Amino acid sequence: MKSTRKAWATAVALGVLAASGATAAAATPAARPAPKSASEDEQLQKLYQEAVAEGGRLVVYAGGDKPGQADSLKNAFVKQFPKMKVDTVVDFSKNHDARLDNQIAERKVVADVVHLQTLDDFPRWKKEGALEKYKPVGWNKVYDQVKDKDGYYTGLFFIAFANVTATTLGDNAPVEAEDFLKPEFKNKLVFTYPNDDDAVLYYFKQLTDKYGTDYLKKLLAQNPKFVRGTADASGLVGTGDYVANFGSSGSASGLSKTSIPEKSPWVAWPQTGAILKDAPHKAAAKLYMSWILSKQGQQNRWSARTDVATPAGRKNIFDYPNMNPLGLGAFMSDRAALDRYKALINLYVGDVKGANPADPEGRLGLYPVDQNGTQG
Repeated sequence: MKSTRKAWATAVALGVLAASGATAAAATPAARPAPKSASEDEQLQKLYQEAVAEGGRLVVYAGGDKPGQADSLKNAFVKQFPKMKVDTVVDFSKNHDARLDNQIAERKVVADVVHLQTLDDFPRWKKEGALEKYKPVGWNKVYDQVKDKDGYYTGLFFIAFANVTATTLGDNAPVEAEDFLKPEFKNKLVFTYPNDDDAVLYYFKQLTDKYGTDYLKKLLAQNPKFVRGTADASGLVGTGDYVANFGSSGSASGLSKTSIPEKSPWVAWPQTGAILKDAPHKAAAKLYMSWILSKQGQQNRWSARTDVATPAGRKNIFDYPNMNPLGLGAFMSDRAALDRYKALINLYVGDVKGANPADPEGRLGLYPVDQNGTQG
């Protein structure tokens, strides 16, 4: 409202000057053209030069549950900036955050950039002084709801967990949560352990809140298979006897398709990124963050920017009545309540079994990819 009044007052003043004739015009100094701001590409090229001068190295810790899961980001980045050498380490976000806490405490930070699912970590790290203040290219276009107003962290893109179903099911594929309870899907469902992944846990929490624990009992009566990692859960759909899953983001096998419930709850959240204050390669980190948030870097994904089109067939991320993209962050911020629900789920589905699918041989350790490019 204030800016509207100011604009109106300015328009009135200009009208008065125009009506006063040539005398007023002569008394007014000639307006100078506003300086042209650098384009996003020009800004990126400048950051690229600085990153190369720094040494051209970058280490990224990315949340995920399968090696190579973030390679599409890495490969696109290197394609655009071929003089950069990038090491991207994928692991469960809950492992990365503990790893980073340890690196920060020991003053031996080896990661430059992190983008993780553990949304509650970023305000804490900001408060602890562990993050670098930086507003990347495209900052002003990022949804206010998903970025720190002071510039210490920001949502980079949205990840969605909904339905993954076998293409062979056709129109008979389950869509709503209650569809998964149909008799024909007994022994044919596969899920990620909800007590192993907080986003999946939140998915189950919403179902419990809406349908009660009776829904969990009926779902478990379907005798579903539980595995570690959303990639493995969705990857099994369409193979063997497994035909359906909810709580993951699909696979590229061609054996399955994704869908979004119209009524029952599902999950999406802003995968959030930041630069570590003690990052060894800050210029490279700034280039990477700016590249992801540039308009070019936001294409073909559910964008964190207000000026990039949504994926084909999808609505704006904030326009789904049965999904709150800020809900996961709120859920994860109340760790006591989260842990209570996790303990309840543990009683229903049992203890998590199996090796970490992101690190099946347990080699990542405390300092994966040190400053010399080796693992430690």
